[in-house]
Amino acid sequence: MKATILSRSASIPSTRRLVEVGRARGHRMRVLNPLRVQMHLDGGSATLYYDRKKLAPTDVVLPRIAQSINTYGLAVVNQFGLGRVPLVNHAQAIAQSRNKMRSLQLLSAHGIGIPATVMARDAAHLKEMVGLVGGVPVLVKLLQGQEKHGVMVCESLQSLEAALEAVLGLGHNLVMQEYVKSSGQDVRVLVVGGEAVAAVRRRPRPGRLAHTLNKGARLEVIELSPGQRATAEKATRLVGLEVAAVDMLDVQGQPKVFEVNSSPALPEMEAATGMDLATLIIMRAEALAAGAPPVSLPDLSPPAVLPVPPVPPASASGRKGNGRATKAGVGGG
Repeated sequence: MKATILSRSASIPSTRRLVEVGRARGHRMRVLNPLRVQMHLDGGSATLYYDRKKLAPTDVVLPRIAQSINTYGLAVVNQFGLGRVPLVNHAQAIAQSRNKMRSLQLLSAHGIGIPATVMARDAAHLKEMVGLVGGVPVLVKLLQGQEKHGVMVCESLQSLEAALEAVLGLGHNLVMQEYVKSSGQDVRVLVVGGEAVAAVRRRPRPGRLAHTLNKGARLEVIELSPGQRATAEKATRLVGLEVAAVDMLDVQGQPKVFEVNSSPALPEMEAATGMDLATLIIMRAEALAAGAPPVSLPDLSPPAVLPVPPVPPASASGRKGNGRATKAGVGGG
């Protein structure tokens, strides 16, 4: 099998693991920086070049597109797909997972539990709606286009107001979510080919929210409950991904998905679980190259119409706090 990994660098740990495993299984592996791929279209045909040299055919493509090159990188992935090359994650599915607000809308409309979330463009409106997510403290998630997203914990109405005005004043979009401090588990589930294959519980460093694996969280392998497994697999199918990490909070046995990642980090999760997860991904690539049907394509249908709860008065917004707004970390999938 001739396999192509789309990644900015072959030295990235997850990319390196996939190359090592692929070569160990006898495959010809190449790593292409998507930014160095050129595309020629003339209305009747399409040709791909790499550093101005025509690309040789490949049997399967494994995209690992960084958010910083999302637009051009996904155009390259899409062009391979239009050429009927099997893809381990289609461009549409990756784009769906990267749009955090639309992903939450999609999951909620199809009955997937998510943390209570409010979305609005005006700071005053968001402050008035804080009661809908259980009051302060709340998570404020910055959705900064194609680069990255950040997370802040606002512990009082005063700190929330200051944070919202500052962030929205810079033109950033955001969502506000309920913050479950200690009553739930922060779980990451790796799904490959529609099946949940591994899971870890993440314990962040004291004083930090670690919603990404590279922020110092300690990982502990766990056995998935039937509810966690079903939720992770359904969320991945809805978004349309072949390989994904589903991040969820499990509160008293009720899993709530807060993110679906299309390029999960592998070495950290392999070390925690003792599993060869890269081999499972390469095996899925082999199956797709051999003609196996994809698990699903992204669900791009409009969300179902959901009932809109009444907006509570500002006085019902939550308990008083100490006025701090604590930056809790930034990162992406």
